[in-house]
Amino acid sequence: MKTLICSDVHLEDLPEGQANLKDFVAFLKDIDAEEFNRLILLGDLFDFWFEYRHVIFSGYFDVLRALADLRDRGVELHLVCGNHDFWAGRFLKNHLGMTVHQDDFRCTFESQRVLFVHGDGIDKRDYGYRLFKYVARSRLAVGLFGLIHPDWAMAIARKVSSASRSVQKNAEPGNDRAARVIESFARGVLEAGEADAVLCGHSHHATRVEVDAPNGTRVYINTGAWANHRDYVEWDGQTFTQKQFVGASKS
Repeated sequence: MKTLICSDVHLEDLPEGQANLKDFVAFLKDIDAEEFNRLILLGDLFDFWFEYRHVIFSGYFDVLRALADLRDRGVELHLVCGNHDFWAGRFLKNHLGMTVHQDDFRCTFESQRVLFVHGDGIDKRDYGYRLFKYVARSRLAVGLFGLIHPDWAMAIARKVSSASRSVQKNAEPGNDRAARVIESFARGVLEAGEADAVLCGHSHHATRVEVDAPNGTRVYINTGAWANHRDYVEWDGQTFTQKQFVGASKS
């Protein structure tokens, strides 16, 4: 059976995000459960996600319904949390049957040992973000944020995301510090023989690098950003192949 992997979908309920949302729903509906038995979402599925006790964000309804349909058709759903959705948990687990991995995900594809990591927090020199992530995941922070009205929470998240994109927009794709640190991390894992393949996201730049390791040539793949180019990766039972989805908004 085959597996599909994608990262950095960055779903958002804004007019400028509707084409992205529409294409991703089309991608999910196009998955043949007789051919693919697993979907791995490698972080930042949502531009913002928070789980209230009795509320879900209505703008994500079509995507959640499409994911639930895949679950009902027998497709395994996995989410490796990224920096935009590290508050994922109870709802996705209980209502979608999704396996949520807070940090990384290791599994075996045939005989290949594969490590999946979103890529945020890998940079040990990024002290500010590492501290923020530690604090934001605490029970106290989650409890306090849960007191904010959902509409206000989404408004805050949009402002933070907009500011983050403004900082990153001048970076050269694939050559910023984040991309270099993630590739260096992947090389270290492969050269140490800890995995046969490492797949990451976060850098928003599709990459494939062959690495010489003690047990032969191994591969690092960055899945790229679905939000930018509809990038995804397919495991066909033997190899990982990088592809792009042509959706309604691209045709």
